[in-house]
Amino acid sequence: MSEGKGIKVKIQKFGNFLSSMILPNMAAFIAWGLTTALFIPTGWWPNEELAKLVGPMVTYLLPILIGYTGGKVIYDHRGGVVGAIATAGIIIGSEIPMFLGAMIMGPLGGYLIKKFDHLIEGKVKAGFEMLVDNFSAGILGGLLAVFAFLGIGPVVDSISSGLASGVEWLISAGLLPLASLFIEPGKVLFLNNAINHGVLTPIGVEQVRQTGQSVLFLLEANPGPGMGVLLAYCFFGKGNAKKTAPGAAIIHFFGGIHEIYFPYILMKPLLFFATILGGISGVFTLTALHGGLVGPSSPGSIIAMLIATPHSLGAFTANILDVAVSMTISFLIATLILKRDKKGTGDLDEATRKMEGMKGKKSSVSGMLADDQPLHPAKVEKIVFACDAGMGSSAMGASLLRKKVNAAGLNITVTNSAVSSIPGDAQIVVTQSELTPRAKDKAPQAYHVSVDNFLESPTYDQLIDKLKKGSSDQATPAQKKDETGGNVFADANVLKKQNIFLNKSFSSKEEAIRFAGQALVDGGYVKPTYVDGMIDREKDMSTYMGNEIAIPHGTEATKKEVINSGIVIVQVPEGVAFGDNTARMIFGIAGKNNGHLAILSKIAVACADIENVRKMVKAGSADALLSIINDTIKESS
Repeated sequence: MSEGKGIKVKIQKFGNFLSSMILPNMAAFIAWGLTTALFIPTGWWPNEELAKLVGPMVTYLLPILIGYTGGKVIYDHRGGVVGAIATAGIIIGSEIPMFLGAMIMGPLGGYLIKKFDHLIEGKVKAGFEMLVDNFSAGILGGLLAVFAFLGIGPVVDSISSGLASGVEWLISAGLLPLASLFIEPGKVLFLNNAINHGVLTPIGVEQVRQTGQSVLFLLEANPGPGMGVLLAYCFFGKGNAKKTAPGAAIIHFFGGIHEIYFPYILMKPLLFFATILGGISGVFTLTALHGGLVGPSSPGSIIAMLIATPHSLGAFTANILDVAVSMTISFLIATLILKRDKKGTGDLDEATRKMEGMKGKKSSVSGMLADDQPLHPAKVEKIVFACDAGMGSSAMGASLLRKKVNAAGLNITVTNSAVSSIPGDAQIVVTQSELTPRAKDKAPQAYHVSVDNFLESPTYDQLIDKLKKGSSDQATPAQKKDETGGNVFADANVLKKQNIFLNKSFSSKEEAIRFAGQALVDGGYVKPTYVDGMIDREKDMSTYMGNEIAIPHGTEATKKEVINSGIVIVQVPEGVAFGDNTARMIFGIAGKNNGHLAILSKIAVACADIENVRKMVKAGSADALLSIINDTIKESS
């Protein structure tokens, strides 16, 4: 990687880290913005009593949420609690909203408690775990709060004041429109989060507190420049770019998902000039007419923007003209570029892939832009479910889809594999959305389907409907029977009663995964090094399956550490966080020569119904839990 690309990637990661603290709490920002817009003296419905909500929300609620989220990003709930305590210290030690301070103290708190836990891991006597956990978090959080109050608060105060003064100078000097030189290209290159969430939002909030509105909330969120480019493609584009532009324009302008127009820019890099000049003209209009918002406009939709506009004719006029002027200028320049270019509008598919490469993951909206391999239902004979290691999530997903295929009377083979081992004769490949780009590289000939919830996805039924419409030439086979007679203990070596652990609690998913992994080690199924592979697998991609279950297992590289196929079941009634989801049933998996698949398939069928999972969570014995699985299998067979 070149030095320039390396710097860009680091800035992207930093920006994504900052946004990971702001975006999960955007609902709170919107609530504060609406409260401000409604009840302050210049609001829609001025109310002296209700206006008292505004100050505490921006001073205490928002920074503490950011601090908690920053700590949680580093070390789940435990890190979040310490981060929130530390953030309280910097809030109390300052007279301005401490967003920047929360972005420092929250992650710092999570990092330090994580390091402390690793330092004492395995050294705490049995029975003292909760005592040590609570006191260590409390003591460390208290010390960080004092440190933040005395040392960090004044420094961040100075930094915030300096940044605010710099922005005010740009506005007074008439130079703020030049910010579009960096913001508009930064959006397309996914470098904007560091500026938007790290600088503009915190300063914008402080400006709202002082003046009732801020122009900074519209610098990046303005949908006008992107809309101008998409409109130019609607009228003067060619091929797939012209065909998809109208739909993209609706999603961009009303849905606020700006990334959908990025591939159209990347096809014609000259269009950067259209968005930059459109942005400059819009910000000039905005500052000249004294426009702004009372809170962040997220997503960057015209609807969200109007909701966050102050209650005055002048503000609405300024903000609407900001969008209209920037859209018009961008449209005119984009039109000129597209009409003068004799080479055509380029390859939208390639531009979409380029965008995803810069973003570092699959785009949530790029599917409507790219032409995928077409699906020919009548010719489908093989569907492959693929996951990273080919032993867990893909096996469960394949079981559920196979059941639906059989129920529909389709003569189609459904199997599972590792994403790196997708067979060449696969006609349909189903993967977790984050794995789809890898699957496409491995099997470009296949029709690809992405899912997020492996256990309860409407995508399965949509796929079956498509296949049934083209199945008139296919023989309808007899329903396949359950070869094990509906007994989850058909292979007692894979799942034993002593492999079932009830009423457990964990402070983090890592702790839960290590418990399940150690149970596999104790059962003689895997070598101890396999447990590290389970942790690595979770860091790479979550093993949360949906319906409050997780299936931690090793990576493809740690398959060699498996001695025998085995499954352990861990009941966690209070739940444990797997990212933004909560798992209450954990199935630790080790697979050798697919010996675990028969039982895993039955577990998948049982867990496809959330009510069954809730019954398992309440089960008071191993026999009761297993009977829930067995009864479900018998009913569905």
